[in-house]
Amino acid sequence: MINTVFDILTIRKDFPILNRKVNGEALVYLDNAATSQTPKMVIDAIVDYYSRYNSNIHRGVHSLSQEATEMYEEARLKIQKHFNASKSHEIIFTPGTTYGINLVANGFSALLNKGDEIIVSALEHHSNIVPWQMLCERTGAVLKVIPMDLDGKLVMDEYHNLLNPKTKLVFCNHVSNALGTINPIKEIITAAHKVGAAVLIDGAQAAPHIKADVQQLDADFYVVSGHKMCGPTGVGILYGKEEWLNKLPPYQGGGEMIAEVTFEKTTYADLPHKFEAGTPNISGGIAFGAALDYMNTIGFDAIAQYEDELLKYATDQLLTIEGLKIYGTSSEKTAVVSFNIEGIHPYDIGSILDKLGIAVRTGHHCAQPIMDFYKIPGTVRASFSFYNTKEEIDVLVAGVKRAKAMLT
Repeated sequence: MINTVFDILTIRKDFPILNRKVNGEALVYLDNAATSQTPKMVIDAIVDYYSRYNSNIHRGVHSLSQEATEMYEEARLKIQKHFNASKSHEIIFTPGTTYGINLVANGFSALLNKGDEIIVSALEHHSNIVPWQMLCERTGAVLKVIPMDLDGKLVMDEYHNLLNPKTKLVFCNHVSNALGTINPIKEIITAAHKVGAAVLIDGAQAAPHIKADVQQLDADFYVVSGHKMCGPTGVGILYGKEEWLNKLPPYQGGGEMIAEVTFEKTTYADLPHKFEAGTPNISGGIAFGAALDYMNTIGFDAIAQYEDELLKYATDQLLTIEGLKIYGTSSEKTAVVSFNIEGIHPYDIGSILDKLGIAVRTGHHCAQPIMDFYKIPGTVRASFSFYNTKEEIDVLVAGVKRAKAMLT
């Protein structure tokens, strides 16, 4: 049974965009893995900031600055509580997941030596591949890859074989954006720590569905984007253990991240400000906190249970279409279905679905190595959120059938 608080009709009323039409048809938004939609209370938080207390933070003695600072730091505390970080200064506000990954990669440039090894998984988004390739080019470190199988799962025996005393860093997403696979990150982290390696988990796709406890996971770093979690674009967080954040040098220089500046020498501020140079996305940080309030009011257990029902229903209904193949068939996955129809390019299906008001993602989903593994150009990806319905899935299935009929 779904939590009685979980009322899909009431929830949908919270999202103004769900009322609009696209190409004359009611919007069916199934591109949540790219960006989730934003509830009115989060939109109101942004409007409230700019309407009542728009001001720069931390530096001003006047009332508006103090109000903005209080709200921004309150959002940091909400995020700390949500992810169960032990200290608020272990939460670094960033422009998003990609920025957080690059911040860590830049910092490790000073900590790696030629011949050191770093490990990524075959299921990564480009943003968790390219920065580490660049890091290897700068340092002479060697990049190793955990392979995947046809179900879209990591081959964990091979991962354990890759680990050795030269392994310094391991990077893995919590959930694959292209396939929805939930990776065994607790096992990955525990094994890496046994050889002395640090671990960064890309939580961008997991955070909307799974309430990660960074202390229980023992993650060294965990990165998230607000726009995947009903928040605004342009804001996210990097969680880092205090000991690791203190070891890394600042990523950018400028205001706020300094303790003292002279032309002879600059000293840096304590955490978290050491990594938060310049004026941040203040309204975005506050709104991210509001988004977490909203999702926690619904409850992540209820969200997960409902989305799992949507996933099973969508999988069953789509598989009734002859010639349709689903990629990513792990028993442990979030509400993502990536599929193709034999003989039809995914872009063509996506284009027809758009004409019917159905928003899906097509292409390689910034995960080209996965597509190369399956020897396909890309997939059609339908990704569901807790505000979607089975009726919308029925519209999707009918749309795919119509696209198939038009293209064959």
